[in-house]
Amino acid sequence: MSRTRGDTRRAEGGALNVFAHSFLVLWTLLAAGPLIWVLLAAFRPHVDIVSDPFGLPTALHWENFTNAWTTANIGRYTLNSLIILSGSLTGTMLLGAMAAYVIARYDFRGNRAVHLLFTGGLMFPVFLALVPLFFVLDNFGLLNTRQGLILVYIAYSLPFTVFFLVSFFRTLPGAVQEAALLDGASHTRIFFQIMMPMARPGLISIGIFNFLGQWNQFVLPKVLNIGSPEDAVLPQGLAALMVQQQYEGDWGALYAGVSMAMLPVLVVYVTFQRQVQSGLTAGAVR
Repeated sequence: MSRTRGDTRRAEGGALNVFAHSFLVLWTLLAAGPLIWVLLAAFRPHVDIVSDPFGLPTALHWENFTNAWTTANIGRYTLNSLIILSGSLTGTMLLGAMAAYVIARYDFRGNRAVHLLFTGGLMFPVFLALVPLFFVLDNFGLLNTRQGLILVYIAYSLPFTVFFLVSFFRTLPGAVQEAALLDGASHTRIFFQIMMPMARPGLISIGIFNFLGQWNQFVLPKVLNIGSPEDAVLPQGLAALMVQQQYEGDWGALYAGVSMAMLPVLVVYVTFQRQVQSGLTAGAVR
């Protein structure tokens, strides 16, 4: 009887493993399939894409990337995105880490209210703020400027950054902070020289999430950055290129532009994949 039950459990476990692995394979195909298709289409001419959309490239047409980079101004749009991202990501991480550290490590009147205020920002759809943001930036003379877009990106990313880092800072040992205070270290020195290095896994994890969100942001620049076409960020440029190619017919250049837009995201994620995983699980392990 015991052998029968054991065989039944093994059979059920084997069936469950088969189902789980099949689901993972299907999920991998659904996730990687469109990515691989775009990369392959980036090396094909427009005629081949139209005649056989799912075919393989017969030759590597590198001129698609040249046309996308120069003729379609993908290079200019990429530079604009990098300039804005350098300011917005730095500001988001610095302000978010400082706010999260104070909320997590210090007791003061209104601590919980401030924390809930940041957390409440996660439930506020960005679409509801587009019209007020437009008029606020216009009144301050920041509409259609890089400075205005950087400030909006920072404000947009702070709620999730603070929410994530508060939980992470609370897991750090308090004995190190107390020892530094007894040695005469200032609060600023403790934060920048002790607590931030200890919180490096969490900072890297949330930094990558912010990088992905700000790099792929389309709605905010579409509404708040409608000045000169040369000042458009990469998602705006790709949207303009898509509309343009519908009339001029160079889908190879369009897919090449999409591939170049995906490349920084893939490089960042592959490079810091282990740090992301360790940062997400550090709070639960400690």
